[in-house]
Amino acid sequence: MTAAQRAGVEQIVFLSLLGAEHNRFVPHYKIERTIQASGIPWTFLRASFFMQNLSTIHRETICERSEIDVPAGNGRTSFIDVRDIAEIAATILCSSGHDQRAYPLTGADALTYTTVAQIMTEEFDRQIVYPPSSVLTFIRRMRQRGYEWDFVLVMLAIYTTARLGLTATVTPDATRLLGRAPRTMRNFVHDYRDCWLGGAASVKTSTTPPSP
Repeated sequence: MTAAQRAGVEQIVFLSLLGAEHNRFVPHYKIERTIQASGIPWTFLRASFFMQNLSTIHRETICERSEIDVPAGNGRTSFIDVRDIAEIAATILCSSGHDQRAYPLTGADALTYTTVAQIMTEEFDRQIVYPPSSVLTFIRRMRQRGYEWDFVLVMLAIYTTARLGLTATVTPDATRLLGRAPRTMRNFVHDYRDCWLGGAASVKTSTTPPSP
């Protein structure tokens, strides 16, 4: 923050997490508090789970095993497309009236991973499944793929919130800021289908934990 103040930064738009203001265990909580104390005008975009987690972190298992391998149970998630978040951020940076505001951003629907698998099945014309995944199985598979313990535990904590039904919140903020409905999961899967079907084999698997 000191560097931002010295540089004369006039506005900060920070990509945070849905519910970060109530969760002291995520770094976003502390970052938000630091920004608020800086005196620089701020806007927080508290986003739900990224749809793009499916095309990065979980791409390998979808491609190789035709499975979505997450321990989220039957919990619903209000996925949002990062393209919509980027559009919202640009709008805020280019307009007034957003200072000292926090926007909870979600998609228009809250879906189970079973529904996501069904959408992928229809778009790919190939069976994609969401099998039951225990915590121990998930940890073992992630470690076998080379992920460090701290990364695996963060992912596990995030998907536990989904399993407990804490990620099903749907808000109108994205629709209002975009001036249209947010992209749907089907829009996302259709637009990115080459990522899973081999047309974009060079897409790299992310090492950043999924956003809740």
